[in-house]
Amino acid sequence: MKPIPFVVALLVLVVTACANTTPAGSPAASPPPPPAAQDEWKTFGYALTLAQIFVRTAQSDNPDKAFDDVLAGRNTEANGAVSGLLQDATADMPSEHRSRVASIGQDIASLARKQIGKPVVSSPDGALQARKDLTAMGLKYHDPNDFLEAVRRDDQLAVELFVQGRGVNLGAKDGQGKTAVEIARAKGNEPMAQLLSRNLPAAR
Repeated sequence: MKPIPFVVALLVLVVTACANTTPAGSPAASPPPPPAAQDEWKTFGYALTLAQIFVRTAQSDNPDKAFDDVLAGRNTEANGAVSGLLQDATADMPSEHRSRVASIGQDIASLARKQIGKPVVSSPDGALQARKDLTAMGLKYHDPNDFLEAVRRDDQLAVELFVQGRGVNLGAKDGQGKTAVEIARAKGNEPMAQLLSRNLPAAR
């Protein structure tokens, strides 16, 4: 999985901003906080929820697809945390400014989704290492059947290594005449399909 630096940076900024507005001291050792302080803790809780979601997503079996689900609004838990965080952060803003903030957030999510599946830039050394890694995994870097099987089982790591290794035709078809891109889309793995389609050799 390729990193998405600005998404991570944005998350850090959100958590930092919330942490800076969090009341000092331990809630267990202090008197009950006033309503304003309670609101700040609630906001901080939304940020922590998002942080946990991004960590779990990065550790999932298919991080690219999981990140895409979050950014596309297909993760209910993330949607609730983002909505709560946005409402708390813009509660005192005029409505027109709230709309602009929401629009900017949607643009950032859209830009982040475009980063998933960008063409893999592979140097000769990188291609050689990818081939070694595939061999160590028991896969033949030049075998289209091994490549297509990796796509069928949603093996993101192996597919990325096949792309980097440049030893197979990414437009190869299986016995039913389906390409790797078509197989990935049929399985609902759009990030993988985009990765493959963007690395197909240019038509001549």
